[in-house]
Amino acid sequence: MTSLLLLLLAPVLALERPGVEYKIFQFPADKIPQIDGKTADWAMVPASYAIGMDQLKETVHGRGFRYDKKDLDVTVKVGWVKGLNRLYFLYEAYDDYWDFRRADRHNDIFELVVDGDLSGGPLISSLHPHAGMDKGEAFFSFHGVHAQNYHIFTPAPDRDWAFVWGCQPWIKNLPWANAAYDYNFQHGRSGKLTLEFWITPFDYAPYEGPERAVVSKLEESKVIGMSWSVLDYDDVDAKDNEGFWNLSHKTSMFGNASDLVAFRLMPLEAGLRKPLQAGWSFRVLDMNRRLVAFQDQTSGQATRWRWTFGDGEESTEQHPLHAYKAAGEYVVTLEVEGPAGRSRWTKVRDVVVR
Repeated sequence: MTSLLLLLLAPVLALERPGVEYKIFQFPADKIPQIDGKTADWAMVPASYAIGMDQLKETVHGRGFRYDKKDLDVTVKVGWVKGLNRLYFLYEAYDDYWDFRRADRHNDIFELVVDGDLSGGPLISSLHPHAGMDKGEAFFSFHGVHAQNYHIFTPAPDRDWAFVWGCQPWIKNLPWANAAYDYNFQHGRSGKLTLEFWITPFDYAPYEGPERAVVSKLEESKVIGMSWSVLDYDDVDAKDNEGFWNLSHKTSMFGNASDLVAFRLMPLEAGLRKPLQAGWSFRVLDMNRRLVAFQDQTSGQATRWRWTFGDGEESTEQHPLHAYKAAGEYVVTLEVEGPAGRSRWTKVRDVVVR
């Protein structure tokens, strides 16, 4: 059923690179990646989720799609967990010259831009649509508010793991983000780096802090806007990087969310889910009438439903409405049947009416 839904949705919404859509792997809730810079948690992710150098275009120095893996080789995987509004990343890179001695932005960087609600448009203050607006006012009211840009240092041995190019540096700290590295090279040497991190995308991330922030809601099959670039420095004294390899194929991805690429939040892979798993949610529509709406959220093909509402009443509808006659805390069970067998799911005293 899920596969059919995804086919019906194609061709997908595209931002930049029409017709291209990348996948975000769904981790099971009992296999959430531990942020330790290790790759073991990602072994379950199929190779089809990996995004490598062949998908990146160098758009600043004219290299285009020409790259040499002996010079720079990067692979990125992205994941999510249903019920958590977080994006998880595994960044694996080989570089023949890791540049991270200086204490400024001159550093090998993984630049990530995320637009969780596809709001699009400029996200940096210099591109503010109201010409003539005071620069400071534009920065503190606009920069990074509806889509976020993270400049992630690779590596960051003596500094914060990233700087947020926006007015809200709080989003790079717990409980909104976390990161860990694994590497054993020194500045100016070659080697492999593993970076593991997660971030929280925001529909609204103000300067003042998280009190009025609106976290992007991540849901199965939802499309979000995202792109990244790899800034490769090979000389501590050079004024600029040697490459701006980016997934959007458009340099302005760093400051305009309309220049990002479509990413879809995928369902669990078939091998990670049960053929049939009952599940449901509910909402009290009218407390005075004790009227409750029940929503079937079973995964897999179900052909029969049996609800027991905890008050002696039952229903065989898929999404029933039920009015309780008395106040109470009820034990409600959904039992489903289908070609794969039977499954049931109970919530104990979640449903409460007065």
